[in-house]
Amino acid sequence: MTARQAQDLIERLPPVRGRLTAQAPLAPVTWFRVGGAAEVMFRPADAEDLAEFLAKRPPEVPVTVIGVASNLLVRDGGVEGVVVRLGRGFAAVEISGARVTAGAGVLDLNVAITARAAGVGGLEFLSGIPGSIGGALRMNAGAYGREIKDVLESAAALDNAGVRHELSLGEMGLGYRHCGVPEDWIFLGVTLRGQEADRDAIQRRMAEIQSEREASQPIRARTGGSTFANPPGHKAWELIDATGCRGLRRGGAMVSEKHTNFLINTGAATAADIEGLGEEVRRRVFEKFGVRLDWEIRRIGRPAPGLKEAAP
Repeated sequence: MTARQAQDLIERLPPVRGRLTAQAPLAPVTWFRVGGAAEVMFRPADAEDLAEFLAKRPPEVPVTVIGVASNLLVRDGGVEGVVVRLGRGFAAVEISGARVTAGAGVLDLNVAITARAAGVGGLEFLSGIPGSIGGALRMNAGAYGREIKDVLESAAALDNAGVRHELSLGEMGLGYRHCGVPEDWIFLGVTLRGQEADRDAIQRRMAEIQSEREASQPIRARTGGSTFANPPGHKAWELIDATGCRGLRRGGAMVSEKHTNFLINTGAATAADIEGLGEEVRRRVFEKFGVRLDWEIRRIGRPAPGLKEAAP
């Protein structure tokens, strides 16, 4: 994409109250710190701004939504069309009794912290999930014995025409690292149900989770969280470890020596290095065990010119 093409696209888009940016770099906002630019980045002011944009945009223009990009790999060729990044207008957290309502842009950790302050328990597991509530909904994120579906009461989303939908737990179609809501719908927020609990007990549980994460995961590295979902009857990290992939490198990318289901940018990796390394891990696991690892990390965009896109 060229600067002129990106500017031409902006001129075809409807007016917004938020911000439209041509050729917005995406690497700085991803946890991997790799990848190309968004042809156009849209930061909507609020849900109404986003709904109006979706209703009026040219239908042939692709739209991709991202949150804090903790579980996202942006390919080196960048992302065509409009990348929607949810910010302050989607970051409110409100508590009523044991119900917690949070915008899709709120960090999972901040939901847990706010719930703790209000004496609402049952949401401590969110403190161990990097990312935002929108991403957690999209993949039914879970950790430390609980998943979003265990605490979800309802969610709100916009379809690709900007129509708002209120979704019950049953309508979400949640399963292991799976959400049945159409991929092109954008989550706006969620209502979660916890229970009254002692603040000190909540704090102790959150401290335990933080300690476990620091002991077992490379949380201070440039990584993207768990790379692959656990196949039925297996743990992905055990399969990867058994193939001798611990510490395996490709360019500037490396399989973590601390937790083999994490890929790391050691400092100079490209998105192609990381994705290629992940594909090599998948190949070795399938060759040795006949088990296919499915990517848990979401991969978006185009490979850089001359690079072949990896398998889905």
